[in-house]
Amino acid sequence: MKKILMTLAVAILIISGMSNSVEAQTKTKTIKVSATAYCEMGRTATGYNLKKHPKAKVIAVDPRVIPLGSKVKIPGYGTAIARDTGGYIKGKIIDVHFKTRHQALKWGRKHIKIKVYKKK
Repeated sequence: MKKILMTLAVAILIISGMSNSVEAQTKTKTIKVSATAYCEMGRTATGYNLKKHPKAKVIAVDPRVIPLGSKVKIPGYGTAIARDTGGYIKGKIIDVHFKTRHQALKWGRKHIKIKVYKKK
């Protein structure tokens, strides 16, 4: 019985240490950006098919500011993945993807603070 309890205690310590190390590897940074919107339904710069995934939350970014593949929390939109780039997306500008033109026009242009989650 003592061996079982000891093994269980060690397993719990190992598992709790793993969850802390995963949290420690994720860091965030807050950036002020100008956010516009678009409604293309083709493939993104990373090859992601928006036609197959019309409800996906995707943004276009300047990869020098926000790395492609980063998870980004955007007020009023939710959590998106940086999967696209654009000719006019330079510096601290993001382009938020919407399924319809109406939704994109309703978004307009906003100056907001976003939270970028990235792995160390």
